[in-house]
Amino acid sequence: MSNEPALIQEEPEQWGPGPWTPIPTRCRFKNPLSKFHVWRNEARCIQCGTCVEVCPYGVHTKVGKFIRRPKSYLCIGPVCEKNDFFCAARCPTQALRVGLHPAYTSLGDYRWTADLLLSTWWMAEFGTLPYMDLEYRTGASGGGFDKLRFLFPPRARDTKLSHEDISLAIPLNRREDGRLKVELSVPWYGGGMSFGSVSLNTILSRLRASVRFDTLMSTGEGGYPEDLYPYDHHVVTQVATGLFGVREDTIQRVRMVEFKYAQGAKPGLGGHLLGDKVTPAVARMRESVTGSALFSPFPFHSVYSVEDHKKHLDWIKEVNPRGLVSVKVSTPTDVDMVAVGSYYAGAHVVQLDGSYGGTGAAPDIAKKNIAMPIEFAIPKVHQFLVQEGIRD
Repeated sequence: MSNEPALIQEEPEQWGPGPWTPIPTRCRFKNPLSKFHVWRNEARCIQCGTCVEVCPYGVHTKVGKFIRRPKSYLCIGPVCEKNDFFCAARCPTQALRVGLHPAYTSLGDYRWTADLLLSTWWMAEFGTLPYMDLEYRTGASGGGFDKLRFLFPPRARDTKLSHEDISLAIPLNRREDGRLKVELSVPWYGGGMSFGSVSLNTILSRLRASVRFDTLMSTGEGGYPEDLYPYDHHVVTQVATGLFGVREDTIQRVRMVEFKYAQGAKPGLGGHLLGDKVTPAVARMRESVTGSALFSPFPFHSVYSVEDHKKHLDWIKEVNPRGLVSVKVSTPTDVDMVAVGSYYAGAHVVQLDGSYGGTGAAPDIAKKNIAMPIEFAIPKVHQFLVQEGIRD
C-alpha cells in the first residue's frame, strides 16, 4: 500500500462496494442461530421428498433416499402458512411443524434484542440482510442511543442560512498550549476497536469512513498495523494497560494519542483477547505468542494519583511534542472527579465510555450493573466542569 497520506489524492477514491465474489466458508457455529424451528416427526415421515420439492428457501434437503434435518435458520417461520409451498401443509403425513425456536426467548436484552443478535449473525454469515421477520436496525429500549428522533423547528420564511453557513465542526485543542489545532468536521470520532478483536478489513473500512467524514478513528489497544500508515492524519493511537504494540514511532505518527484507563463495558476487569483470535499477524503486532490468550491488566500499575496520571501524559507529550492527548475513562459514580483530574493532568480530550459497549470478553454482569449509562454521565460531567470553571 502507498505511503502517501490519505488527504493527498490525485483521483477521488471510489466509495461503496466494488465487484467481488463471495467465498463460501464453513460456519463457525455447531448450530446456526435461528428465530424459527422446523420440527419433523421421524415416526410419521415417509421420506417422500415433498418438502424438498416445495420449499424455495432450501430448508429441506435430501441425500440419496434420506431427508436431512431441516435447516431451520433458513425458514421464514409461521408467516409461510399463507403460501402454497408451506411445507407443514403440503406434507402428506403431517410430519412437519413450524414455530418459534425455544432458545429465541432466552437471547438478548432491551438494547441487544434477540432479533438484533440473530440478524447480526445472519449478516456476518451470508453478507446479506435477513429475509425473514428480523428487526436488524434498532433495539427495544424505547430510548437511549439505539433509536434517535430529530424534532426540527418550523422553517422560518426569512431564513438566509445556507448549508455552508451551518457548521458541526469541533476544535479539540482549547488549551492554547502551542500544540496542533485539530478540528473535526463532525462532533464525533470512531472509538477504539483493536486489531485482533476485529479484522484489519474492519479497521480499514472504519478508517476510510473517518477520512470521508474528516474525523478521527482510534486504533484500540492492538497496535498500529502498517496498512494504516497512509491514514496517519485520521488515526488516534491508543496506549492501554497491556501496552500492546505501543512504540515511539507510532506515537509520533499521529495527531492525537489516547490513554485508555478503563472500558465502560468492564470497568475494573481489564481486557481479554481469546487465544483463537491471536493469529500470527496479531501476535507479531502485539509481540506475543500465536494462539495464547492475552490479558490487559487493570489498572495501570504506575498510576495511583493525579500526579502519576500527569506523568503518563507528560511522557506522551515528550515523545510527540506536537500531538494532543486524550484520556478514555469508564463512568463510575465519581466520573466527574475523574474528568477534573484529567483536566489538571493536562489532557486535551476526556472520552467517557458508557456501560453499553463491549465484546464477548465483557461479562453481562459487568456491562449491565457497574458503569453509569452514558446519558447520565455526560450531563453529570458537563455540569461539574462548568461549576469548576474549566468547561471551556
